[in-house]
Amino acid sequence: MKYEIIVVGGGHAGCEAALACARKNHSTLLITGNINNIADMPCNPSIGGPAKGIVVREIDALGGEMGRNADKAALQVKMLNTKKGPAVQALRAQEDKIIYPQEMLKTLKNQSNLEIKEALVEDLIVKDKKIEGVILENNTKIFSSAVILTTGTYLKSKILVGSNKTSGGPHGERESNYLSEKLKKLGFNILRLKTGTPPRIDKNSIDYDKVSLESGDDMELTFSFDKNASYNYKKQIPCYLTYTNEKTHDIIRKHLKESSMYGGYVEGVGPRYCPSIEDKVVRFADKERHQLFLEPESSIEEDETYGKTIYIQGFSTSMPEYVQEEMVHSLKGLEKAKFIKYAYAIEYDAIDSKQLKKSLETKLVEGLYTAGQINGTSGYEEAAGQGLIAGINASLKLEKKEPLILKRNEAYIGVLIDDLVTKGVTDPYRLLTSRAEYRLLLRHDNADMRLREYGYQVGLINCEKYMKLKEKKQNIEKLYQILKEQRITPKKEINDYLEKKGSSPLKDGISLYDLLKRPEISIYDVKDFIELDYDDNVLEQVEINIRYEGYIEKANKDAEKMLNLESKKIPNDIDYNLIPNIASEARQKLNEIRPETLAQASRISGVNPADISILMIYLKKRGNYE
Repeated sequence: MKYEIIVVGGGHAGCEAALACARKNHSTLLITGNINNIADMPCNPSIGGPAKGIVVREIDALGGEMGRNADKAALQVKMLNTKKGPAVQALRAQEDKIIYPQEMLKTLKNQSNLEIKEALVEDLIVKDKKIEGVILENNTKIFSSAVILTTGTYLKSKILVGSNKTSGGPHGERESNYLSEKLKKLGFNILRLKTGTPPRIDKNSIDYDKVSLESGDDMELTFSFDKNASYNYKKQIPCYLTYTNEKTHDIIRKHLKESSMYGGYVEGVGPRYCPSIEDKVVRFADKERHQLFLEPESSIEEDETYGKTIYIQGFSTSMPEYVQEEMVHSLKGLEKAKFIKYAYAIEYDAIDSKQLKKSLETKLVEGLYTAGQINGTSGYEEAAGQGLIAGINASLKLEKKEPLILKRNEAYIGVLIDDLVTKGVTDPYRLLTSRAEYRLLLRHDNADMRLREYGYQVGLINCEKYMKLKEKKQNIEKLYQILKEQRITPKKEINDYLEKKGSSPLKDGISLYDLLKRPEISIYDVKDFIELDYDDNVLEQVEINIRYEGYIEKANKDAEKMLNLESKKIPNDIDYNLIPNIASEARQKLNEIRPETLAQASRISGVNPADISILMIYLKKRGNYE
């Protein structure tokens, strides 16, 4: 059997990778251990959140599937951080854990050029450091020109609850026991990582009078720019809020040595930015309480797996089951909670992401790509973003085209991948807004403006969607011009209006463009002075760009400096040992990571500005650039 591209693993990364390859007209095989676990959500029942919600918008802008699928399965949707600036606002949706994978599987099955096979991959076929296919556990060989590994948490996975450690995946599925050993023989550095998940309880056992209601936003919100939401925003399923207390913390402290992590049973390194509840109690001992969200997992009540379950967001633990019961029953509103599934930790193998190129092709084996948790990341969204890029770039390589490399000022996905390949990971990587130095440019509202052109160029955005983008850009430019040309004068009715808005009266004439720079004046106030027949997304773009004009200009200037260094390519054959006066740590890191540009080199931990200056002078003397 021969395919152009094989994708190993059917999680969020694998789905995006397989769909991208198939949609680019390459014969694609998706191999998964269990077809019923495709696009599974083994941890939290949500998509999006700070930074992550913007990643989902970027996936949609590029032609990926996660945003469209999340809109089909939404139970409740919120825009986060609305009281803060646009740089940190992001969408988060509670998702139906039954509908989400069903809809994704339906999409995969209906996609031409794509086949799905249920099997476990045991080895890779590599010849002269080039991928040629995979070998299944029954020794069947399947050949291909490219392979994308998206194995999630299944490489030598172990489930931990207290001192008990069992082999298997999140739902007791079979783990992949041999592939990471094969990768090690090929020269890959293998890391051992850990993540965890909270208990699930019966929703009918909660005392709702003792917990706080958390509703969705009273308007329709979608991840997809094509706005195909199927949820009714007036009938969203509520979440609830409760808190840990001193009794909870006392129970945790008393049984701390019984947890997998603190008892010494865990080999892998856990996530710094998504700690277990016992880790929170130890690390933040001064905090009297920690907030916990009670989140529904499905609206389909008759389903035995998810129909009655509530996920306790923020209560991840690896305590023994009897301790988990004590902990949960100490929580307000959960005194009589019935357990449906106990919490657990899971540890698994991953590769050293510094052994990847920015295209997500491995440096050691040509044509082999990796995406998702195998690269040391956590989160459905991070996985999907990597899977999409890996699928696009594997396809472009077969087409003998340059890879799609998103820069740090263009996308959170670009920040994510650059962090992985430049800095590597020591614990499961989580994307945060603070990781993006140009986050004012990387907003929820403008992902299509930033990336849909790329989606069109690589063939994942059709002509109709591309023309809508062009029309939107034209309307934005027209509106800018109208607002700059239209002026208002200090008439009594205008000043009275401004006074009602808490804005200072006019002394001279002013353009509507400059009026919008006042924080108390919105684009919808301007509509009271002039007719503006434009879509809300156009009005939103214009308002943000005008209001934050100075900050955006500064961010763009800073990005230009970075892009200047980004254009300075470093030859593959450079020998850093021959460059005098570079610090020894910098020399070691440069030799290990082999950065592609001076900008990437400057972001390597241990490489300081003096080292970059020396490297630049050396490359100029070599005649690589002026």
